[in-house]
Amino acid sequence: MSHWWHRNILEPGKLPLLLALLSFLFTFLVTRTITRLIRAGRGPFRNISPGGLHIHHVVPGVVLTVVGGFGAVGSGRHGIAACICAVVFGIGAGLVLDEFALILHLDDVYWSVQGRRSVEVVVLAASLGMLVIGGFSPLGVNDMTAQEQHDRVSLISTLLVNFSFVLVALLKGKARTAIVGVLVPFVALFGAIRLARPGSYWARRCYRRRHRARARAALRAYRHDRRWHRLSRAFQDFIGGAPDRVEPPR
Repeated sequence: MSHWWHRNILEPGKLPLLLALLSFLFTFLVTRTITRLIRAGRGPFRNISPGGLHIHHVVPGVVLTVVGGFGAVGSGRHGIAACICAVVFGIGAGLVLDEFALILHLDDVYWSVQGRRSVEVVVLAASLGMLVIGGFSPLGVNDMTAQEQHDRVSLISTLLVNFSFVLVALLKGKARTAIVGVLVPFVALFGAIRLARPGSYWARRCYRRRHRARARAALRAYRHDRRWHRLSRAFQDFIGGAPDRVEPPR
């Protein structure tokens, strides 16, 4: 355990990544706490609305992300400058992804059901960051021997095969599996060989005349959502706050 910690967490050059991840998580949690206090009318915090224009925190988040990103590229992976730029980038990314749903829908859906998408993206981004810090290299290049790394044909073949699995998983509507599959070798294979989700591009094109496959895909998606929907919604509400209740039309 100690060897793994020193090799993966304390490895030279990974400190900026660790600081970026920590500042990203801290910024998201603080931002959600403040927005929930504003929503409840507690504390000294208020929305920033100069001249009646509501300034969302994604605006300073974009500025900080750009500044921190360009600064990190210019400063390299070592030194105090790289650490400062990593913190700035993490803060900006936390502010931006906290309002990811607003960018996706181009509407103020922060406290709606669609706003839960921001929590999903933040959890996914944090998970990917932890995988990289924990020693997972894209497509498992770190697990190759020196001879395999010099074998360009083998490396390119591995890249193409894994990329094909990622692409098929995306076409089948399994974005989370595909994104994790970019970092962890052949995870996307499970998403590629299983049935596509209803409504995905793959289901519309390939299941159009396969009624049995379309029915099995719908049944599997229904069972999966029924099993995990309530748990995932409770987790998202615990982190990001419950969405506003919409009164049904009379």
